[in-house]
Amino acid sequence: MASNGVAVARGARIFDQDAVNDFIRSRQERGLDARDEVWEGVYVVPPLANNPHQSLVGRLCALFFQVFGLDGGAQVFPGANVSDRRKNWEHNYRCPDVVVVLPGGRAVDCGTHWMGGPDFLIEVQSPGDETDDKLPFYASLHIRELLVIGRETRELTLYRHDGTSLVAVGPSPYQGKKWLVSEVIPFAFRRRAARGTPMTELSRTDDTPGNWVI
Repeated sequence: MASNGVAVARGARIFDQDAVNDFIRSRQERGLDARDEVWEGVYVVPPLANNPHQSLVGRLCALFFQVFGLDGGAQVFPGANVSDRRKNWEHNYRCPDVVVVLPGGRAVDCGTHWMGGPDFLIEVQSPGDETDDKLPFYASLHIRELLVIGRETRELTLYRHDGTSLVAVGPSPYQGKKWLVSEVIPFAFRRRAARGTPMTELSRTDDTPGNWVI
């Protein structure tokens, strides 16, 4: 119990359907529902994305679009609805932070959402969120690769689909050092500390030079 007499809970379950509808409607009217998800009919509200979170997502999307979106035909989104079905998709979808769909991929553009797995996703993991619990869903969609970036620590985990599930892959030698090298997009990733602040370093792996720390 908080000192002001108000109970503090780590989570909440609302069983009154009218109260649920009012809660969702209020979030929609205030524009707070952009990253909300539905997991098999259960409405999930993730932690609020703070300014560093949004800045990282924006810079990653801008960089990806600049590198292979303009001429390569890739589509890059700062968040998009991803579901396992065409109809009634609102019953089961996730909204990753960065979505990359490559030409010829298996994801189907349904206008409101993508059905099936986009080629490359990024989740920026906030403290206490449920990113890890999304892995089975993403695996069922056959997401080719998923990069998880710790918002505060910038620790990186790259998952790759092995035909059955998403499996974490280890660092590989690249440019004389250890990087997480994507097999889907022309980038390698690693954590780097700049003046004591954890950052994310990206390097192009194709024939065009390019290196960024964000």
